[in-house]
Amino acid sequence: MTSASPIADATLLSGRGLNLSFGAIPALADVDVDLWPGEMLAIVGESGSGKTTLLNVLSGRRAPDSGVVRYRDPDESVLDVHAMPAPALRTLHRSDWGFVHQDPRQNLRMNVSAGGNVGERLMARGARHYGDIRATALDWLMQVEIDADRLDDLPRTFSGGMLQRLQIARTLVTHPRLVFMDEPTGGLDVSVQARLLDLIRSLVARLRIAVVLVTHDIAVARLLAHRIAVMQRGRIVETGLTDQVLDDPRHPYTQLLVSSVLNA
Repeated sequence: MTSASPIADATLLSGRGLNLSFGAIPALADVDVDLWPGEMLAIVGESGSGKTTLLNVLSGRRAPDSGVVRYRDPDESVLDVHAMPAPALRTLHRSDWGFVHQDPRQNLRMNVSAGGNVGERLMARGARHYGDIRATALDWLMQVEIDADRLDDLPRTFSGGMLQRLQIARTLVTHPRLVFMDEPTGGLDVSVQARLLDLIRSLVARLRIAVVLVTHDIAVARLLAHRIAVMQRGRIVETGLTDQVLDDPRHPYTQLLVSSVLNA
């Protein structure tokens, strides 16, 4: 992996001057964002505000038109994410990073057993002992509250909430330092969502994982995130500690988002 010029502070991930347009439509406009080790940052905004585009640019899944994303690896080397060769970026996604999609089917193999889905990520990291892989997969299914007797069941037999918990187990089994989450509770029933949020909060805190979380749900951001970045029309219009921003919003757009929740 190729080093870039150092980040000035101890941030884990840093984006500077990020711009991206789809035709005449600006999806990102001069966005700066930082993430510290062990921190959860929520990116909130209405549909079309640019939050998922920002997530994809920060994770290297989409290149910006301009700007740079830098990541500090475990050796303290600072990597320019979008200058990395594709194989190196894929390795980073299999090792230091993880991604949790809104639709877990994007990250799971539906015709491979639940245990196999978790074990595959271990094998991608070099694990080869079948007994150890199976034991670790079983442990992680239990950690995400999936019964041990479902280890050999196919994901297509699981409920939506179970699929999302299985995706989380598959993502976290290798203990990544950084996880990107795109609306992880979207489309789930309220009771299932509450249970999943508690699970995410406890696992992230225990493993000390840094998370970039995209959500349209202010309540989810308040429950999970240390800091919040509010996006409107491709720009971050307000950022700060979550409670501070949501209890005393300064930007008119943030005030509108908060008031819409209070009046719902």
